[in-house]
Amino acid sequence: MSIAEQRREFMENRELQGSGFTHAYTDALDVWIADIATEIGIPEGAALVAIGGYGRREMSPFSDVDIALVHRNGINVTSFAERIWYPMWDAGLKVGQQVGTPKQLLKLAANDLDTATALLAARHLVGDESLSLALAIDASRQWRDGGVRNALWLGERMRAMHDEFGEVAFLLSPDLKHGRGALRDVHGLDWVLASGAAEERVDVERLRPDVETILRARVALHRVAKRSGDRLALEYQDDVADELNYSDADALMADIAAAGRSIDWTSSASWFWVERSAQKRRRASDVIDAGDGIRIDGSLLSVDTNVAPSHPAMVLRIACAAAQHHAFIERSTLEWMQGLGDLEQPWDQESRDLFVKLLSFGRPMIPVIEALDRVGLMSRLMPEWEPSRSRPQRNAYHRFTVDRHLLEAAAEASLRVDRVQRPDLLVVGALLHDIGKGYPGDHTDVGIELIDVIGPRMGFDSSDVRCLADMCRYHLLLPDVATRRDLDDDQTIQSVADQVGTIQLLELLGALTESDSIATGPSAWNSSKAELVNVLVERTAHVLDGGRVSEVVGTRFPDAHARSLMQAGSYAAVVRENVVTVVQADGVGTFSRVAGVLTLNGLDIVGAAAHTEKGMALSEFTFRKTEIDRSRLEHQLAAGTAGTLAIEARIDERRSLYARSLKRLSAKPIAPSVRFDDEASEQFTVIEVAGKDQIGLLYRVARALADVSVVISSARIQTIADSVIDTFYVSHDGRKITDPDHRSEIEWAVLHALERQ
Repeated sequence: MSIAEQRREFMENRELQGSGFTHAYTDALDVWIADIATEIGIPEGAALVAIGGYGRREMSPFSDVDIALVHRNGINVTSFAERIWYPMWDAGLKVGQQVGTPKQLLKLAANDLDTATALLAARHLVGDESLSLALAIDASRQWRDGGVRNALWLGERMRAMHDEFGEVAFLLSPDLKHGRGALRDVHGLDWVLASGAAEERVDVERLRPDVETILRARVALHRVAKRSGDRLALEYQDDVADELNYSDADALMADIAAAGRSIDWTSSASWFWVERSAQKRRRASDVIDAGDGIRIDGSLLSVDTNVAPSHPAMVLRIACAAAQHHAFIERSTLEWMQGLGDLEQPWDQESRDLFVKLLSFGRPMIPVIEALDRVGLMSRLMPEWEPSRSRPQRNAYHRFTVDRHLLEAAAEASLRVDRVQRPDLLVVGALLHDIGKGYPGDHTDVGIELIDVIGPRMGFDSSDVRCLADMCRYHLLLPDVATRRDLDDDQTIQSVADQVGTIQLLELLGALTESDSIATGPSAWNSSKAELVNVLVERTAHVLDGGRVSEVVGTRFPDAHARSLMQAGSYAAVVRENVVTVVQADGVGTFSRVAGVLTLNGLDIVGAAAHTEKGMALSEFTFRKTEIDRSRLEHQLAAGTAGTLAIEARIDERRSLYARSLKRLSAKPIAPSVRFDDEASEQFTVIEVAGKDQIGLLYRVARALADVSVVISSARIQTIADSVIDTFYVSHDGRKITDPDHRSEIEWAVLHALERQ
């Protein structure tokens, strides 16, 4: 049976998971390769040696086959090499081959880290076994002779890899091999042990269950993707969960996050010891005495328990010292901290100030709190934290698990404390704004209830607790209004002012919105959204300071330039940076045709407005800045508005061209919906349209509205991953649309446009 057929059988055998699969597949490869080599006739004085992942017997379904053809001096292996590699390639295997004498391979390993570490897993396959054994022994000896130098060399590579691939425990789509807390970290621990630079400080055996969790997921990923790959992308998580008999993908990702945390914890601690041992001569000035028995030696924090006060607040004092000096808390110190007991309730002023200080250190605070969390101290400080630990957020909007997102938000908030009157409320509010996500029910409502308990326990007075609760209650208010409502509508500004109530809370919400969005992910914050939020905050502040709404709204559209175009009474199209302004004779579908032309030119529309006056229609679209073919766009706008461009046919063609490249980014794609709101504006009915993003969707929705005699006054376009939430301010015969039958037809027409594939 060919190896391809055996692999197919193994992949179909669902009882073979994780190391059970990798060992079975590796054994089959060993036999198959040995049989081919024997049939061809391996020369005397030569051997085939499994190295790298193949040598470690970690062969996932589509892993590379790392193999070395080793020979003694004077042995010609050229003919054999050609005949042994071709059957592997013909079987669809990706082969990473090395050919040379042991001396040649060791010389290469001396200057190439990948070769050096691959040879540490050298395992005899077929041929001269003494040659394979000598290569394995000499490679190990050479690596150990390099000792600390090799360990530091490896450490630099590991840090660069972590920077590139991120953390397994907290990312939406973790890399199971190269991420921080993934398989390569465990390989790195084995390699640093082999170098002799870590000795007893590394306990790899404790990680075997965590390794098995990651390995099972990687094997299953290869199975469902039917190709090589290490990134467990969102679109594969449901299938991988089914493959491994999890109740759902959330349970799978929680297990992977927990395993990643465990591996990262052991790995990070080991590298701190390696780096410290490499510094043979340390000056006394390099050791910092932070008081209370806290000692920072290089980047490692320890506590003299004979000197340190046995007071629960010491947990926060140690944490602040670690964050301030970017230090790693020694494991024995963390174990000592576990025995300090809990803070008295409510917290005293010192404890609260220390907690705020810790959060205010920003990004250096994150690994410190994660260290506390690793040994259960974070949940003892705040029991409500526990349900958020490693909790996945499986949508392309969020990069991180809930707990890491909260820490990222607090870190971002620490950069904006100069913008608010109460920096302490900003960083604590940022940490707590999504605390309800670990519980059933609406996360905002639950979060408010939790803060009503957490705030008093931390020692905040009733007014501060109310402010923290309001930060949670309104943490989505500014971004939602800015991206979904017309900021030139006076009802929009007045409504926000009425809800927020005070300048202090508005400042806090403005800083929280930016911090939360940046911590969420790249699709949650951009220059266009920042501008809209800033305009909303400025206008709301004007009203809260006693100004009139009319003094700040209606100042941007139509501007003087647009009015001059309308007064000219003829067709005009103007493209300025990221704004397209079109004036034409008023008629049905004018707005949709402009939207269609912009779609044909691949523009990412973020906002739109419309205005009619004296028989002329004005359409203005804002798009994300990009390079455009201005002459082509202007030509197509003229043809499109004149009705001489086959817009729909061209959009359908564009959709078919790009259909194959579209990927599912959300675990649960947004369901198509149409919602009417008569309260958001005094003059218009607001229609919110939600659905899956598709090429030409805005054109089809706008055309559907035109078909049922709906006039669009303005629009807000929001795309989140593969979903859209578009808002239209509309009217019929100059009035709000309140007729139930008309609304029913509008809903039917728009849903048809949303569901069309």
